[in-house]
Amino acid sequence: MSAPPARPAASVELRQERDIAAARIAVSKAMDAMGARALRKTRFVTAVSEIARNALDHGGGGVIEIHRLERPLRIMIRCRDEGPGIADIDRAMTDGFSTARSMGKGLGGARRLVEAFRIESRPGVGTTIEMEARP
Repeated sequence: MSAPPARPAASVELRQERDIAAARIAVSKAMDAMGARALRKTRFVTAVSEIARNALDHGGGGVIEIHRLERPLRIMIRCRDEGPGIADIDRAMTDGFSTARSMGKGLGGARRLVEAFRIESRPGVGTTIEMEARP
């Protein structure tokens, strides 16, 4: 994982359903402050929503940190949970794979919506996802 600034510009605890909306709003505001284009903002906020949902549903909750990175200007989020982890990341990234009887588009869909996507997971320890986008 990369080394973002020491302090996030904002963070959102993911403990209940409404926290997903709070994460979307926080990321949307951060992108507005960066002068983001509407389409880029929509894509990134959608990706954040997908991984926040996964952290809540599969990881038992977690936290999303929002970082503003310079040179080049971009937004980065780090979503961490302490859930059971993902045993097979490659399989989990495949469209159609789901452990929750969903459409299985979450992780792969999020990856397609952002410019940089990193995932690290250890069974029994948890999962960390980082995503970046330009405004």
